[in-house]
Amino acid sequence: MSEIVLRVEKLTKRYGSLVAVNNLSMEVREGEVFGFLGPNGAGKTTSISMMCGLLQPDSGRVLVHGAPIAGGSADVRARVGVCPQEVTLWGKLTCIEQLVFIGQMYGVAGRIARERGERLLEELDLIEKRNKQAHTLSGGMKRRLNLAMALVHNPDIVVLDEAEAGLDPQSRVRVREYIQSLARSKTVILTTHNMDEAERIADRVAIIDHGRLLVVDTPEVLKNSIGQGDVVEIVLGEGIERTRCSASLQERLGEQTTVTAANGTLTIHARDAVNLLPAIIEELNRAGLKPAGVHLRESTLEDVFIHLTGRRLRE
Repeated sequence: MSEIVLRVEKLTKRYGSLVAVNNLSMEVREGEVFGFLGPNGAGKTTSISMMCGLLQPDSGRVLVHGAPIAGGSADVRARVGVCPQEVTLWGKLTCIEQLVFIGQMYGVAGRIARERGERLLEELDLIEKRNKQAHTLSGGMKRRLNLAMALVHNPDIVVLDEAEAGLDPQSRVRVREYIQSLARSKTVILTTHNMDEAERIADRVAIIDHGRLLVVDTPEVLKNSIGQGDVVEIVLGEGIERTRCSASLQERLGEQTTVTAANGTLTIHARDAVNLLPAIIEELNRAGLKPAGVHLRESTLEDVFIHLTGRRLRE
């Protein structure tokens, strides 16, 4: 098993009566892409800030390679690089100047910072913009430059907060591929609201809500554990008593399935759902219901996320 490079132990942070992070414990392994997921207000940003040493916890601790990051040495903090959700650049500095400046802030010699900066600009398709001021760049270019700034001091762990936010499809694919390539030599912690992105690139994911850790495992294990593999979506007409219908279906299909009703649709999670379709249609006919549509698909990480955190909108 890979070495544990970051360990979170009983991390707690309060803001007055609000408990933003509540007794959070987890481990991140060397060389993995670790998805850190949760709804708005779940405590992700607060947790990430403490993991990076930017925020002092009320209790608990974060260890990087066994050493505490809060109150630790500059060398410990330098082992973590951060690409924040909000793009942070100096508008009048050129791309290469940004990277040299950040590198020197971390104690990297100017010549080495420049060499690393040139290489990162090449890898992120920004080399032609090396001498352009940051304010002249497109939104996608600015985000890629921010990613380079998180890497120029060569950290062991890279924290990417919504790395694909606001990117066009081409830039999104380029950043996703680059994140995957980083995992060969670095550990990546990724926060995102894009469940498809997390499912594509994360080796393991943690889902938190209300500051508490709900689950942590591989996407495949989580998908198989919630709803047992397949999803049948049945679109019903308006005005139908969906609650009573879902209850009768749940009783007919048994405990190995999960039936929910929302927004005019019955959603059934079940293993080997194809073989359950005749029983589902028979039960609907018995109830006098004629579906407007029936769709069968595999379970996704988004299904797991909604199952654990609910459908209620978050601000």
